Amino acid sequence: MTAPPDRQRRFAESELHRMFGMSLDEVRPGFARIAMATNRLTGGQGASAEAGGIGGSVQGGLLAFLADTVVVEAVFAMLEPGDQPAGTADLNLTYLRPALGELVVAEASVLRKGRQIVVAEAEIRDAQGRLCAKGRALYALRARPD
Repeated sequence: MTAPPDRQRRFAESELHRMFGMSLDEVRPGFARIAMATNRLTGGQGASAEAGGIGGSVQGGLLAFLADTVVVEAVFAMLEPGDQPAGTADLNLTYLRPALGELVVAEASVLRKGRQIVVAEAEIRDAQGRLCAKGRALYALRARPD
């Protein structure tokens, strides 16, 4: 299942997403997948020292940005009328291996949606499907009037 055309268009129109070579590949309630072309970060072929990571990998802060972005898309896909987004309340990411190659892919799944907090997990894999980073995020919702 791919992202609905209007969601893909909105995502693609974001200057920030374009700057980082990100594409919204799939979204459904509680799930999202985003790809990030690392050659857009380096102006050339694949991740390199220009991307700021150790040994030519993608810099960890960029991976955290990717993880946060994919979580937000998964959360927004399941918001109900009256839900008011309030932003990421907490994000942690464990780096398991260098993210090398010309593409990294992040997937997020919502584990639980409460009245004020949504809990989600994110995984980032390289083009060969190797798990490079795994994290968890808390996304805040403003209290709905009863």
